[in-house]
Amino acid sequence: MKRLGLIITFCFTISFTFSQNVLTLEQCKALALKNNLQSKNSELSVEIAQQQKKEAFTKYFPNISATGLGFMANKPMMSMDLSAMSEGLAPIITALVQQGLLDPTTLSSGPQKMDMLKNGLILGVMAAQPVFAGGQIVNGNKLAKAGIEARKLQKQITENDILLETERYFWKIVSLKEKMKTIENSEILLARILSDVKVAVAAGLTTSNNILRIELEQNKLESGKLKLENGLMMLKMALGLKMGIPAESFEIQQPDFVEIMPVVTNNGNTSIEHRPEYKLLDKSVEIARLQRNMETGKHLPTVAIGAGYNYMHFDLKKKEGMKNDFGMLFANVTVPISDWWGGAHAIKRKKLELLQAENTKTETGELLLQQMQNIKYGLNEAYQQVLLAKKSILSAEKNLKISQDNYNAGIETLSDLLEAQNLLQQTRDQYAEAAAEYFIKSAEYKQVNK
Repeated sequence: MKRLGLIITFCFTISFTFSQNVLTLEQCKALALKNNLQSKNSELSVEIAQQQKKEAFTKYFPNISATGLGFMANKPMMSMDLSAMSEGLAPIITALVQQGLLDPTTLSSGPQKMDMLKNGLILGVMAAQPVFAGGQIVNGNKLAKAGIEARKLQKQITENDILLETERYFWKIVSLKEKMKTIENSEILLARILSDVKVAVAAGLTTSNNILRIELEQNKLESGKLKLENGLMMLKMALGLKMGIPAESFEIQQPDFVEIMPVVTNNGNTSIEHRPEYKLLDKSVEIARLQRNMETGKHLPTVAIGAGYNYMHFDLKKKEGMKNDFGMLFANVTVPISDWWGGAHAIKRKKLELLQAENTKTETGELLLQQMQNIKYGLNEAYQQVLLAKKSILSAEKNLKISQDNYNAGIETLSDLLEAQNLLQQTRDQYAEAAAEYFIKSAEYKQVNK
């Protein structure tokens, strides 16, 4: 039974190991674009703007409406006492008889009363085509188109931010993994020194205090290793959240930190016209200008033409009920006279908002240019830090070798040897941090210059 449990545990471990995907940087970035909720929302924003454009396009077509009205009164709305009419109304009575509104057989049977409009039905269909609307339809469609372009630019900015954040997490994880390698190498070195010291203590050449000193160094390494493991788990969770996958389901492919080639930077004048952030500023000015035009159009006269068809049937259940249908053409002119006073302030407000957008474009453009310069300088500085860290590693390795030889020869203390070992670990950690920072700066530079 115990053997069966060990087999099941082994199979589960193997299955879990092989279920983890080893992801490269490019694969991490692709997953982040595919699964990140911010990226999905930016895509939805573009689709929303496209629907708004389609909605605005329908304003070019006639506005068609249908109406229906049915009514029933508790008593007729019109009533006529025919017996009280003089002979002068005879022509009117004759006309009513001819139109079917009055039964002639009832004229000879004493006093008569004619009731009308007790119930009825009215139906109508109307189509109105705007001829002039102060430019609101044209500008509305231009505004909807500009909205799509702005959403696409915002989507590109969001995706750039996602990619850059993903790359930051990736290189920070790589840096911590390199530090983990350094700790493991230091553990091997300390284990070898401890073995030699134990032999020396057994031979009476040194005291047991040296063993305790080495064990303290090993404890320090174990403590640092625990912090690194926790840091790695937190960074993996953050990266997994960006990619939309659990942290336990992947590992990253560790790139080579040995050879780092410098990124070729441009030495000419830096341009910001290609950046989506600057294009979005241009688009914001265009949108503000269109909104000003729209506000102006709201306070101009509007002209529309149209046609309609109507059908009326009154006194539905009476044989003499009236029926009629007719078509018509019409033209409508609307002048918003009372709105001109308040409209002047609204137009002025939109003009000020346009000026504000232009000022924001100028200021933010200068900040974007400054940001690009800072990223360039930061990239060059990061590469110099990598070179310095690499030189420090070479010096620390030589120092450790000399200390090891001197310690073996008995002309250097254990404390000096441990100090040399600590210096090597520190320089390797500094190199890992410098290399990761350089790759992050490189990603920033490529993003703002692509």
